[in-house]
Amino acid sequence: MRSDASVRVSGLRVEIDGSTILDDVDMSAEPGRITALVGPNGSGKSTLLRAIYRACRPSAGTASIGGRDVWRTPAKQMARMRAVVTQHHGATAEFTVGEIVAMGRSPHKKYFQPDSARDREIVAAAMRRVDVDGFADRPFSGLSGGERQRVLLARALAQQAPVILLDEPTNHLDIHAQLALLRLLGELDATIVVAMHDLSQALAYADHVVVLAGGRVVAAGDPVATLTPELLRKVFGVSALIMDNPVTGRPHVVMGLVPEQDSAAATVVR
Repeated sequence: MRSDASVRVSGLRVEIDGSTILDDVDMSAEPGRITALVGPNGSGKSTLLRAIYRACRPSAGTASIGGRDVWRTPAKQMARMRAVVTQHHGATAEFTVGEIVAMGRSPHKKYFQPDSARDREIVAAAMRRVDVDGFADRPFSGLSGGERQRVLLARALAQQAPVILLDEPTNHLDIHAQLALLRLLGELDATIVVAMHDLSQALAYADHVVVLAGGRVVAAGDPVATLTPELLRKVFGVSALIMDNPVTGRPHVVMGLVPEQDSAAATVVR
């Protein structure tokens, strides 16, 4: 566990095109733990991640990694401190899988410096760990959505940063790949901050949850103690029952729409 890997957000406010997306957000994530960001669509999960990894500048407040303000630290230095797995693949499509994963070594090298033998070993190990080593020479553009997501995770692993930020990484993955990815995250010696939409996965795999609604943090803490039926009803507008999964023994949430006769009493936080 690395002592320099904590994530801190304090009083964060983000405005986009005149609209407030995040307002006075405080949160923290500790080394060696998975912190899950959960909340309804539009609650600000992705925007919070973007503010932490320098893609969306806040209008107030601070975000820091290892005690360093991410917006006051040189970009290359910050790239050695955190790796990012997003939902959008951008201009990476024209490269091969091996080239994509090797990009994770860029923060550790000078511009145009060739890969060393050590770099190649790290890249190969990262591809093996997420089971994409079999198509290193395939074009990234020819992969399925789930395969692309695994390649981007391999790139993050090759970066060897103490903090990994992931935006709904199980999107596009089949159920086996989802569970394998979540298990892998739990095995990593890193601070993990992950935006998730599957509450059962947050309950089962996260060590800490931060619940957002309407651009604010409405609850945070241990997943089982925090994601109560009462909170899920208030934030998501659903009836819920928390139970142990009979297959895995991990906590699991069963949900349904709030009964019509009770809908007037259900308050969804916005």
